[in-house]
Amino acid sequence: MSAQKKADIILTGNAVFTGVSNRPSPASIAIVDNKIAGIGAENEMESFIGPNTKSYQFNDHLIMPGFHDFHLHIMMGSILENGVHLSAARSEDEAVQMVSRYSEAHQEEEWIIGVGWDASYWNDKQQPHRSSLDRVVSDRPILLYHAEMHYAWVNSKALEICNINQFTENPSYGYINRDENGIPTGILYEEATGLIEQKAFAFSKEKERDLFKKFLELSAHVGITSVNDMYGGSIDNDKYYDLFKEFEEKDELTTRIHILPSIDKDLESAKQLRNKYTSDKLQFSGLKGFIDGVITSRTAYLVGPYADDSETCGELVYSPEVIKNKVVEADREGFRIRFHAIGDGAVRLALDAFEEAQKANGKKDIRHTIEHVEVIHPEDIFRFQELDVIASMQPELMAQSERENYASLIGKEKEPFVFPVNTLMGTGATVTLGTDFPVAPLNPLLEIYRAVTRMSSDGRPWHAYEGISLAEALKGYTMSPAYGTFREHELGTLEIGKLADITVLDRNLFEVPVEEIRDAKVRLTMVDGKVVYDHSEGLSR
Repeated sequence: MSAQKKADIILTGNAVFTGVSNRPSPASIAIVDNKIAGIGAENEMESFIGPNTKSYQFNDHLIMPGFHDFHLHIMMGSILENGVHLSAARSEDEAVQMVSRYSEAHQEEEWIIGVGWDASYWNDKQQPHRSSLDRVVSDRPILLYHAEMHYAWVNSKALEICNINQFTENPSYGYINRDENGIPTGILYEEATGLIEQKAFAFSKEKERDLFKKFLELSAHVGITSVNDMYGGSIDNDKYYDLFKEFEEKDELTTRIHILPSIDKDLESAKQLRNKYTSDKLQFSGLKGFIDGVITSRTAYLVGPYADDSETCGELVYSPEVIKNKVVEADREGFRIRFHAIGDGAVRLALDAFEEAQKANGKKDIRHTIEHVEVIHPEDIFRFQELDVIASMQPELMAQSERENYASLIGKEKEPFVFPVNTLMGTGATVTLGTDFPVAPLNPLLEIYRAVTRMSSDGRPWHAYEGISLAEALKGYTMSPAYGTFREHELGTLEIGKLADITVLDRNLFEVPVEEIRDAKVRLTMVDGKVVYDHSEGLSR
């Protein structure tokens, strides 16, 4: 009989949330190599202690499974995290002054890139113009994404460098906003932003390595141990996969990455990616597509017209026939599909496409997913559970929406069905949580706070009946994403035999006022049995 292997690390605390139950309890966790080898009372773990075992005593801190962000954009997020942030601006002039200050402090940057402006929060509610940026920076190009990142504001230099003028044709989805003379105003919608991005993101390999390293450091700092890197539109994320692989081969990949390239790829290329990326740390996870845009630009696709514009129901990226054909073909080849669908019309179309695939190819465990689900038609609520479709949601985006403006666009009839997290959970559907970083900050605790409280940016709850319990929110960030990536057998809960991906917070969220959730800090992050972030302040012993 072989001797029991000694633990590399033992974590002990009064509040261990395993995810198997809905409340934390006192426990010790023994980690051997990269797995949980034992979990139980502190005295039961004594046999795991050897001369080289490192022990941590966390007292009333919360020990839990590592956070798994089910929807984000790694490199875009890192680029914008290190750019100019405009969410605090309350006028066009205020945003311009922020850009001016950033420009002066970053003279070395060829492009000024930023995110977060939202004219619905500005006094005049008017979209900005390139000329206001030109007044403060005319010699360098500027690219500033709207808070939802489906359109952007640029200066004249950016238009010039990218050869965008009155003669430039609009892309198949989205458009270049123009004045009465056909001259671009500096606002680019949807795929039109790609005309700028191709030059703005032409970074050196050294710069890309630096940006990715910063992302890994930030992930560890906020307790994230796994992510799903989603195709984001104009710039394919697959151009960075070799970079991720390089970090893995150097044993420097400190966050598990599940990659989801574009559904527009030919399926043979997608199969090559599926066969190439198969490791525990870096693996292919499916295909990502877009059905519609966002509410604020009226490009989200609704059932019926917008309340303030009877001429439009929004826009579809593809025709319903094309969407259904794409899904049926990809499903036949075993690809999981994850569709961006924000309006209730887009959500319905995604569900219809998944239903069509079931009829054509037979029902199977493939876990197709709809991203965002900001508005849902009441008739479609139970279809997620019936079709085994996952809802991937981001509660912080609800808080970022200016509620009166949002409601005036979709209308009173639809407003009770916005960001329906609790409603979908109540049907038995799987609901996962994430950030859509960089649309929202990477910190999972902001999403947890919004999911529980439904508190909007104006300090009032928006449809409090859609709030969920703390345990449900934590599971939505751990257990459900593990299920969503077909890894529930090795991730998502703290159980013997599972991979040691663990996060420790500086307080027991179950015992503090709900307002404190967003203030909590990470004390320790462990990925694959290795501590990748340690701010435990002398708690080891």
